[in-house]
Amino acid sequence: KKKKKKTSTPQRDTQEKKEKNKMDALLTFYQLPFGVLRAPNLRIKKISVNRPSWTTVFAAVMVSYVLVTGGIIYDVIVEPPSIGQTVDANGHARPSVFMEGRINGQYITEGLASSFLFAAGGLGFILLDTANNSKQMAVVQRFTVLGLGMGMALIAYFMLRVFISIKVRGYMQT
Repeated sequence: KKKKKKTSTPQRDTQEKKEKNKMDALLTFYQLPFGVLRAPNLRIKKISVNRPSWTTVFAAVMVSYVLVTGGIIYDVIVEPPSIGQTVDANGHARPSVFMEGRINGQYITEGLASSFLFAAGGLGFILLDTANNSKQMAVVQRFTVLGLGMGMALIAYFMLRVFISIKVRGYMQT
């Protein structure tokens, strides 16, 4: 498709002039205070902040990840107790860490425990990636890091499955 050139018409020219006059009036209006007032002569030194190391950034990201996945925002808004109570068959009150039957509610310790497992699983995958991509790592060290990474990821996965099966009875059962 060919683009048509804008042709200049008297009507378009007058409209463009009106818009230009409006902009000039606004510019004059905004420049008015600076004609009377004078900006102070400040001697401000430029602040130089050193770049944080990658470990500091990684630690900050992991801490914020643990807090967010642990439900810190939910805990601040709803203010649930740290642990709850359930009554057993004998009528005795027993402490309960999981808010059973409510998928959209949690106790504080339940959220923190699950977030630590999320972080452990993530660290396991990071260790697996480190062992895979490191060229200078000794064979024994590589297998140690691989085993630790696989162990962390698998333990986190299966423990989170146990958590969800406690929280919602009959979930993920064949």
